[in-house]
Amino acid sequence: MKGTHPAQSSRRRSERSTAWDMRDAFSIDVDRILHSQAYTSYIDKTQVFYLVGHQGISHRVIHVQLLSRIARTIGRRLGLNDDLIEAVAIGHDIGHPPFGHDGERYLDELCREAGIGPFLHNVQAMQSLQRIEKGGRGLNLSLQVLDGILCHNGEDMEPSVTVGPGASFGELDHKIELTRQGKSPLPMTPEGCLVRIVDTVSYIGRDIEDAISLKIVTRGQIPKEASAVLGDTNGKIVYALVEDIIGSSRGGRIGYSKKVYAALERLKQFNYENIYLNPRVKTESTKIRTMYRLVFQKLLEDVLQGREDSVIRASFLDRLDESYRRDFTPGEVVRDFISCLTDSAFLRLFNELFVPDFLA
Repeated sequence: MKGTHPAQSSRRRSERSTAWDMRDAFSIDVDRILHSQAYTSYIDKTQVFYLVGHQGISHRVIHVQLLSRIARTIGRRLGLNDDLIEAVAIGHDIGHPPFGHDGERYLDELCREAGIGPFLHNVQAMQSLQRIEKGGRGLNLSLQVLDGILCHNGEDMEPSVTVGPGASFGELDHKIELTRQGKSPLPMTPEGCLVRIVDTVSYIGRDIEDAISLKIVTRGQIPKEASAVLGDTNGKIVYALVEDIIGSSRGGRIGYSKKVYAALERLKQFNYENIYLNPRVKTESTKIRTMYRLVFQKLLEDVLQGREDSVIRASFLDRLDESYRRDFTPGEVVRDFISCLTDSAFLRLFNELFVPDFLA
């Protein structure tokens, strides 16, 4: 399998020559993402479990680091580009709002009601990386990195992925629209395909370990038809899946063998039934949904009324250039602001807006 050469990279805006730079194009993109405000926010964003107050439970930052490490291990064996893999992996969840996939669902409801279309974290990543970072100028990442981030698809498993179209930024913009319509366009590089496949590998066993730590499930509950093939610990599961992907990927196809994919499907079914949809995990979800609605409506009212003293003005709009304020509607501005918040920043904002202070 042939990796993507840095010379194939392209950027939406031309830049001065970096011939003096020891880094290639994709290595530069890794550094730009690592030093971005959005990447810093990963440390306080939910992976699966929120408001648990338990030391050692994964946050979003752990997930993206695990994905990067696992994907690069496989990529080296397949002859792919390490830096491109890393850039896509660490950037793939940039668009996640506070409180994980629950928060994504609540923000999606509000965005649709506001008439600005669905909220999708991979599409929001495009907005963050291209229009919010660097004061509204964006990071000017390469097409191949942005395409891989947009086209990751960890929530919906697939037995294999092959390279799709994507020769220009026009094609990327088309893929963004297809994604808004509920479609799942293929990545333009084998590195993007690998990250898309390995997203599941990086969380499936780790989520089980977190759930065991929280006494939501026990190791003995893991279905035998999955554990007999993959093992019953995160380490064993990751190793089995990595080994299978390396052995099963060839030509333009990256994926699993039939036997391992069947076991992985059963394991993911177990996770959904016993972890992700477990009522014990969702005890505070109704409150979070209400908080989302109140915050969204209050901030939207502030933007529509042009309130200069609003927190969205001081903490967000004032640091962005005039083109951002010109190009996006009030609903889109509120969406972008909320999606950038960490879990604790969202809670502080809610308290500031709706919980009265003592006068003395």
